[in-house]
Amino acid sequence: MPRLTDDDERRLRAVFDRHLSVGLHDGAQLAVYVDGDLAVDFAGGTDPDGQETTPTRRHVLFSCTKPYVGVALHRLVEDGVLDYDDRVVDHWPEFAEAGSEKAAITVRHVLSHQSGIPFGEFDERPDLWGDWDEVVRAMEKIDPVFPPGERAAYHSLNYGWLVGELIRRVSGDPVAEFVETELFEPLGMTDTSIGLRDGEAPDSVATLSGFSAFDRCRDPAEGLGDPPAEAAAAFNDPAIRRAVVPAATGMGTARDMARFYATIANGGELDGTRILDGATVEDALAVQAETEDDGTLGRPMRYALGFWKGGHPADMFGTISDERLFGHAGLGSVFGWGDPDTGVGFAYVTAVARRKPTRSRVG
Repeated sequence: MPRLTDDDERRLRAVFDRHLSVGLHDGAQLAVYVDGDLAVDFAGGTDPDGQETTPTRRHVLFSCTKPYVGVALHRLVEDGVLDYDDRVVDHWPEFAEAGSEKAAITVRHVLSHQSGIPFGEFDERPDLWGDWDEVVRAMEKIDPVFPPGERAAYHSLNYGWLVGELIRRVSGDPVAEFVETELFEPLGMTDTSIGLRDGEAPDSVATLSGFSAFDRCRDPAEGLGDPPAEAAAAFNDPAIRRAVVPAATGMGTARDMARFYATIANGGELDGTRILDGATVEDALAVQAETEDDGTLGRPMRYALGFWKGGHPADMFGTISDERLFGHAGLGSVFGWGDPDTGVGFAYVTAVARRKPTRSRVG
């Protein structure tokens, strides 16, 4: 397995510091595991409130929350209590009427963003996101935009609601508790949770800023949902931070995220702790849908079961990325990935809310 040399670390540090010095971020964290060891653990800058960004300073992870709940669902498949090709209604009867188009949605569709319900009115009701009963009712009422399985379309929030309720129905535990017990605690991800834990103050997580004018990385006029400044304000709201939004309100660090990806890259085991069998990891990382025109994001995407995959010149892993790379991005400049061939787990976390490229929701 490769090792980072002193020169490798100096080059990474130079790029990391450069991002801060030119103002791409107020503060950031970068963590890299190589062959099971934490090889890089950088932090620098501050959040918009002037709080120092340290390696243990927690941040909103946005959609980088999704792989955590996805792996929790894989654990239940591994336990034999549900299957990827089960229909959602097999475990959640109220989800759809018998014989309806929606009743054909499977667990595989959910994990690979092919359910056909990528967005709905509930996306625009953050005042209700903290009420799980309202979440369930909204998912039961929602109608498909596309026939299930017909096309891949990123489910920015509904992915989490669907996976979260499946976990609750099958395990009997609320999703945040199940993921904490089955993933975060065994892996020692002590700084990570879904929503704030009881007794945690909203300011225990870095305050977000939003680029609403010139963004040096991409066009800020492109976006998924609200303008960046409005997205930052929403996720700075204490009520949203306390809400269990399994697709968006992960609170954590780059150090914990890199550890997670190192575990999956190593076949589901790290430091003697196994969270998934190797065969389950292979199933999770197998490409399920590949499109040149994602129904939500409007760009090429490759989806596995709960992860994005590399291997496309237009993907976020880089123009020469290997197809075995897997990971996920978040709304801000938050990104995590793993490489099974090298055993690398990588995470970059900031306190910036930027938009993702997307087409119109009616597109």
